[in-house]
Amino acid sequence: MHGRRRAARSCSSRRSSLPFLRPLAFAVALSMLAVPAAADMDARVRRILRAVPLVDGHNDLPWRLREKVQGHLTALDIGRDTAERDTLHTDLLRLRRGGVGAQFWSVYVPAEQSQEKAVVAVVEQIDLVHRMVQRYPRDLAIARTAADIERIHRGRRIAALIGVEGGHCIDNSLAVLRQLYALGARYMTLTHNLGTDWADACCAAPVHEGLAPFGVEVVREMNRLGMLVDLSHVSVATMHDALDTSAAPVIFSHSSAYALTDHLRNVPDDVLRRLPANGGLIMVTFVPRFVSAQVMAYDAEVEAEKARLGIRSPGQKELQKTHMETWSAAHPAPRATLQQVADHIDHVVRVAGIAHVGLGSDFDGIERGPLGLEDVSRFPDLLAELLRRGYTDQDVGKIAGGNALRVLRRAEAVARELQASRPVAETRFPTPTAARP
Repeated sequence: MHGRRRAARSCSSRRSSLPFLRPLAFAVALSMLAVPAAADMDARVRRILRAVPLVDGHNDLPWRLREKVQGHLTALDIGRDTAERDTLHTDLLRLRRGGVGAQFWSVYVPAEQSQEKAVVAVVEQIDLVHRMVQRYPRDLAIARTAADIERIHRGRRIAALIGVEGGHCIDNSLAVLRQLYALGARYMTLTHNLGTDWADACCAAPVHEGLAPFGVEVVREMNRLGMLVDLSHVSVATMHDALDTSAAPVIFSHSSAYALTDHLRNVPDDVLRRLPANGGLIMVTFVPRFVSAQVMAYDAEVEAEKARLGIRSPGQKELQKTHMETWSAAHPAPRATLQQVADHIDHVVRVAGIAHVGLGSDFDGIERGPLGLEDVSRFPDLLAELLRRGYTDQDVGKIAGGNALRVLRRAEAVARELQASRPVAETRFPTPTAARP
């Protein structure tokens, strides 16, 4: 009898422990499944990036090197991992870890510079990119065509491409435009945040309501050369005028979807819907305030607080800094996320189609990337997120770089056709000499 009671108590004890054991066992089983699942996802991403080079449309490392070390490459070795010692998002080791196969290096010049000085500055920036390639020949090689990118990728190096950021850099001269192309530039952003004499920008009062007649000639000459027309930073009217004019696919080298984050730097749906007919491409950016409505709203609060202080004198800047540090401690900044970047990709795919979306990070042009996309090593995590959302390997290959290669090939084909039929255009903006400084 006592034995039966002991046995019954023993069985009862085992039964009562099961509810407590089940969650632990379930968690252990899940963790055992998660490791192979994550490893499998990583393997899928790596297979995709072996087949298709990841093409990033925009990285501002050249300007950061100009700011930090005056372009002296011996003073900052990007051949090592710079994450611990420097605030850079980019170095060659992390580009390798990120699976980057082709990088458009932005040769940015502030729009506030005079146009004459901007020409010198942009050539110096292009020279810096060429010197980077010469310093690290085992890792980098200059690419001028889609075929170059594929060849360099097969050779397990990173294709270095050049994108001019801001049409002010040509100083109203098609001759300068042609020479920038000869130096390796393969896209030009028609404006930066300020307009030019021939195109309106996103973030300044319109003057031309889009493209001026000379702006149309700039686009036509870019088509004839084979230089991609980049519409990041331009006004919506300029976007539409460029789409009306361009015989080749246009790109947005680093913009996201206005429908999700209504920043003026983003692209509205009526423009996205025109990309299929044009063959163009929006390279979704990681800029936090373009990706996250919460970050954009917070940034507006920061600017409003600075304006409330009413500080104008340079001597009061330290007071502003101290106040804003206190204010920021009481108002923690939100963070954009990798998932929000993927949401923008989803939206572009829904509106424009899978053939018209790519990646344009803006690393080293931003203070910090979204959570999960902190530097150039994290591209595979974004691609893995797309796979988890149901994109096929083929879809992810298109987004990673296949679409960018298609756009480049088409621009090259259009250039061959136009060079056989269109004469070289006049070289200067039609402004009377007296009106020029």
